[in-house]
Amino acid sequence: MARNALCFPGNVPAFRATLLLALLLLVQPISGGHDYHDALRKSILFFEGQRSGKLPPDQRLKWRRDSALHDGSTAGVDLSGGYYDAGDNVKFGFPMAFTTTLLAWSIIDFGRTMGPELRNAVKSLRWGTDYLLKATAVPGVVFVQVGDPHSDHNCWERPEDMDTRRTVYKIDRYNPGSDVAGETAAALAAASIVFRSRDPTYSKLLLNRAVRVFEFADTHRGAYSSSLRNAVCPFYCDVNGFQDELLWGAAWLHKASRRRQYREYIVRNEVVLRAGDTINEFGWDNKHAGINVLISKEVLMGRADYFESFKQNADGFICSILPGLAHTEVQYSPGGLIFKPGGSNMQHVTSLSFLLLAYSNYLSHANKNVPCGVTSASPAFLKQLAKRQVDYILGDNPLGMSYMVGYGARYPQRIHHRGSSLPSVQAHPARIGCKAGSRYYLSPNPNPNLLVGAVVGGPNSSDAFPDSRPFFQESEPTTYINAPLVGILSYFSAHY
Repeated sequence: MARNALCFPGNVPAFRATLLLALLLLVQPISGGHDYHDALRKSILFFEGQRSGKLPPDQRLKWRRDSALHDGSTAGVDLSGGYYDAGDNVKFGFPMAFTTTLLAWSIIDFGRTMGPELRNAVKSLRWGTDYLLKATAVPGVVFVQVGDPHSDHNCWERPEDMDTRRTVYKIDRYNPGSDVAGETAAALAAASIVFRSRDPTYSKLLLNRAVRVFEFADTHRGAYSSSLRNAVCPFYCDVNGFQDELLWGAAWLHKASRRRQYREYIVRNEVVLRAGDTINEFGWDNKHAGINVLISKEVLMGRADYFESFKQNADGFICSILPGLAHTEVQYSPGGLIFKPGGSNMQHVTSLSFLLLAYSNYLSHANKNVPCGVTSASPAFLKQLAKRQVDYILGDNPLGMSYMVGYGARYPQRIHHRGSSLPSVQAHPARIGCKAGSRYYLSPNPNPNLLVGAVVGGPNSSDAFPDSRPFFQESEPTTYINAPLVGILSYFSAHY
């Protein structure tokens, strides 16, 4: 650990000093090091295994084939492409948009250290934005989901064989969804920054569409889970409310366009849209910590004193997740992993670690620490804490296993993923029907197709992991686990 990473005055009580010593021990690495560049390459490759639609000639995961080529046809639109969110065959627009935003942010902040993998990261991003452009092509409408989740989850079949209902779900002025529309606007705006110099025409298209979608989200306010409850709940139900996505969308439009109207919108709506709520949450449903960290960069650069309250929130977020000093919402397993109740815990690990790393960089440029009561956390300390989380994922944990498929000597073999667990089309050309796949789901055998780079939901609060498909909360990978990890691994591949 860097010297002076965590500072505290001499009059700190003994119990506090003991707590800080435990904290220091918690973030010490266990192994001799990791090949972060190899992990980066694999974390990006994973997205090719999640592709829907017509696969390109340079597809690298060869066991996948074209799928869902006629998505959208029942609604008279082309909604082919995009990503399956996890181990099923539904295209959920809310988590897909969040995945796209975080891929863009990873490239914006850490693309310069990706080396040859930058090209693949940009391709992964464009696969998402091309779909979001299709989903927002009709003014006043956002197509937010393809596939009946109840029918899909009743089957265990390859996406290439899929014969479940490909129902198309949309939001409009009569059935609003400011949450998913706000996230979609954020994704398009963030991606426009990535493509600004690479493809100016495409970048302009993305930004203009983001402006239109955000206006729709703000004008017709409401939660999409109220409009489409039976389709999106309990899968991606908006529990947190839509207000944070409006601020999130405005923040990215402010960053992408530099138009005064978005700065004014953020300042005017900070309290109304509850920017200070649940500051230690960040994920597909809750953007609060991300909003505060993103906006704080301008404050730390000395360019936006009017956003000072967002920096105070960001500092509060940092203090809330420090081990030993944390609120009860942020716990650590005995092995040192961030743990939050609910499923797919690795989504919290990667998203919160991304914010730790991003904020540490902003603080470094401003030569600032984060004050946390009688202590203060330096940028170097935040980087070490993020690194400890990544090292746990890659194998520095009580089980000595990597939670990234294909990385290290030992990793999950029976992930909850239809395409990975069923024989490939090449190995088994005949169709495997809805219920015929059940025997593969229940099989104790390892998955036949390696979904390289997939990071699963991960161990429970006591660091135990059941490598078994039915335990989907632990064994299912998702795109929004990997998206922030791309940025983190890029940084550590260049600095360690």
